[in-house]
Amino acid sequence: MQCPFCKANDDRVIDSRSTDADRCVRRRRECLACGRRFTTYERAETAVRLSVIKRDGSRVPYERSKLEESVRRSAYKRPISAERLEQVVDEIEERIFASHEREVTSQVIGERVSEVLRRVDKVAYVRFASVYRQFEDVGDFIDEARDVLERADEDVPGQQPLFGAEGQT
Repeated sequence: MQCPFCKANDDRVIDSRSTDADRCVRRRRECLACGRRFTTYERAETAVRLSVIKRDGSRVPYERSKLEESVRRSAYKRPISAERLEQVVDEIEERIFASHEREVTSQVIGERVSEVLRRVDKVAYVRFASVYRQFEDVGDFIDEARDVLERADEDVPGQQPLFGAEGQT
């Protein structure tokens, strides 16, 4: 495994454990060249490949990295750990694979991302929704943000309010 810091190919495994309902192995590694530690995740590739049907009707192979990047961009500069983001992607992926065998629309994937992000971090959710829903104007964006504010019963403990103090817009 190549060290992400010094690019050396000499490391040792410090700890291994199963994660994601035994579908993934998490390994803590230490680079023998620079001494820094890093984590790797090993997943078995699914035998049946899932295709994503995009808005324009084209089909592309499902790529976890695209989902990860989308979630990471939405959560940029938010107080969400990398480990939590990995759990979010795992949850979204689990829902998608549980309900679709060969093909899934990009709209279904977007809805799953929206559902999970709305629970995890409202700001990340609004960021994702602004791209996914392709708001026509600022009014649509403001309406979505107000909807998030009005759903106080879904608040996540410890999460900061969307626009400062409650009720301010």
